Amino acid sequence: MADAPVFDLMGYKPEGDKKNSTFFEEYLPQVFKRRVDSGLDDLLSTMAAVMVQVDPGDAINYLEELTVMGPYRLASAHIDATHKVYVLKNDRMENVPIILVFEPLATNYMDDLVRLNLLYPLSREKPHARYIGEIFWTDDVKETRKILEGQSVRLYEEGETPNHFFINEKMAFTYPSDFTGNKVGYWDRSAPEIAALNLGETVILSSEEQARLNKASEWVEGSGVEGLVLGIDHLATRVLMGDREHALLEFLSLSPHYFWGAYNIADQNSSTNVTRNPKITDDKNSPAKVFTANNVPAFLNSIENLPMPTEDFVRNYGHRMHHIALEVKDGNDAQGEKNVDRVVKLLRDHGQKFLAHVVGECKDTPNLKQIFSKHSQYSILITEYVERCHHFKGFFTKDNVAALTQAAGADEQFVHGHHGVYD
Repeated sequence: MADAPVFDLMGYKPEGDKKNSTFFEEYLPQVFKRRVDSGLDDLLSTMAAVMVQVDPGDAINYLEELTVMGPYRLASAHIDATHKVYVLKNDRMENVPIILVFEPLATNYMDDLVRLNLLYPLSREKPHARYIGEIFWTDDVKETRKILEGQSVRLYEEGETPNHFFINEKMAFTYPSDFTGNKVGYWDRSAPEIAALNLGETVILSSEEQARLNKASEWVEGSGVEGLVLGIDHLATRVLMGDREHALLEFLSLSPHYFWGAYNIADQNSSTNVTRNPKITDDKNSPAKVFTANNVPAFLNSIENLPMPTEDFVRNYGHRMHHIALEVKDGNDAQGEKNVDRVVKLLRDHGQKFLAHVVGECKDTPNLKQIFSKHSQYSILITEYVERCHHFKGFFTKDNVAALTQAAGADEQFVHGHHGVYD
């Protein structure tokens, strides 16, 4: 992994046209100064893992889906007092996050994430299914905890969660954010082995389970998808309008990220707000975190009569991760078809459903081609595929984001009396 150039955290001028409040502009540099002065910025480096929880009985289904849709493969499986935990690795790239998939052993398992799901009409149907959060590498987890607790950040202590994974002397985890519903974790670099995670006993998949994953992997290798989907590019959370700036400032307080910029997507009544890790040169080594929010909140929108797919999502599913974006290798196949179009066609033929069509054009100038899958029925997450053509440097174009947001919004509606989420 190449060293990133020296980054001017305090002097960087964010991209975009989204106007922030005086409050945000006043506190943003203070957040960065506190991070540097406290030593936290030197302690934290790249993203070590992302965590997802699924309903009991759904883990193998979800692992099969992940195998087909991306470069992650099962590395090991474990069991402890409350969960089976599956470790997935991207064997095609080094220094990228692993994925940890948690599957409760009991249908009546209850924790803070399940309680959040039960609050919203479209997340109740899969009460355990939820993106949990990210884990960052730290040079000293005890010092990281000390710094954050000195800043009124709540981190788990013994007895405060039924999932013992979050109680580990080599790790520390925040409570779910009031603004995003996500947790942030820290993993001590002095103990980088999987064994340091205290995942419990190693378990062997049944022959039927292993055969399903093998078949999925063989399909990828034989279909032409192999090698085209590279890794996680960014992670996108949806929040309420009034929580946008708080969510950004909170995450920038807890992570090594900086505020890259924010853009208005006027015709979808939303803004897209991007944070990136300045300590890497390739976002796949430590994915960007994106926060999307309405410009006019739902309770006022009858005055403006604008679309509001972002806030509808939050009202229907809660503050939570909306999608995980995977980067597709830039290039064409032998027939001149762009790689992202080829990947989507092959996945469609295999039975994967997508929202609308690939948006964006890649001709002679830098640009993006992107598409959303339908929600996973196991994780409630959308998978985005994004191809950066001709070394495009950004994360989106306004036209692309408007089209993707509209397509997702049409698929995320709650109709009173109708409870079928996945029709």
